[in-house]
Amino acid sequence: MRTDNTTLFAEGTVSTLRLIVYLALAVVLMVLDHRGNYLEILRRTGSAVVEPVYRLAALPADVARATRTAVVTQDQLAGENRQLREALLLAQARLNRLDTVVAQNERLKALLDAQKNLGLSVQFARLVDVDLDPFRHRVVVSLGSNQGIEVGQPVIDAHGIMGQVVEVLPSTAVAMLITDPTHAIPVVDERSGVRTIAYGSGAIDRLELPNVPISADIKVGDRLLTSGLGGRFPAGFPVGTVHSISNDQSGMFAAAMARPAAALDRSGEVLLLHDQPQPYGPPPAPPEEIGPPAGMALADPQPPAAPEAQP
Repeated sequence: MRTDNTTLFAEGTVSTLRLIVYLALAVVLMVLDHRGNYLEILRRTGSAVVEPVYRLAALPADVARATRTAVVTQDQLAGENRQLREALLLAQARLNRLDTVVAQNERLKALLDAQKNLGLSVQFARLVDVDLDPFRHRVVVSLGSNQGIEVGQPVIDAHGIMGQVVEVLPSTAVAMLITDPTHAIPVVDERSGVRTIAYGSGAIDRLELPNVPISADIKVGDRLLTSGLGGRFPAGFPVGTVHSISNDQSGMFAAAMARPAAALDRSGEVLLLHDQPQPYGPPPAPPEEIGPPAGMALADPQPPAAPEAQP
């Protein structure tokens, strides 16, 4: 059996004739399609059949492209999200710092105003430690013996008395707050003038005034000031405000509770008072002038005349 392996472009008469026929057929098909658009349906059908093959062939590249885009987009979004979180955190920190600085400036201004209005010798100090357990209310300030601080100096803030210095170190000092259970301070009712003692209760927001006579004129809302008795605290500084009064079981005395005037749990800056000289006795009299008043003094005094000699 003879097999014809002649190709389209092989040399010879048959191959040349076959090429001419194919070319003529192609030309006829192109002319007919151009004139009457007869092959449009065939072309659409062929495209519809071949399109899935194209999509299937392009699927690996599309998947790779989509995966790469998704990974890049996710990394980009994660980076942007991280940057936004960092920026938000930084902005919040700056805002909090700004609020803190504003509050600190207000406290410092109040302290400076208090110092100016008092006209007393004081030293400015900062709190470096706070101890507020139920049996010990102490604070540590940033001044010590090197700065002239001594035991017993009153400690105040912009609102009132905070306590007094009980221990002095070279660069720091320990102050006992007025709410310490072992602290007591003489006070006077600003409205009625009644004098009593305010004791620390162990609670940062409460002072106790026990054994107040029933007849004492003390009412809720009265302001308590330092009385100056004892010589430790100068008179006239705010100590607290009475917020409750109750009778004891015997019915002979009353117990009052007061809220401290100073911001014991919030103040970060304080003033330490120095001892002020207190005048005692009547005011000194002006020095008296010796001799006659100036109006009676002679402008040019003459010595007395000598007696005349008798003949």
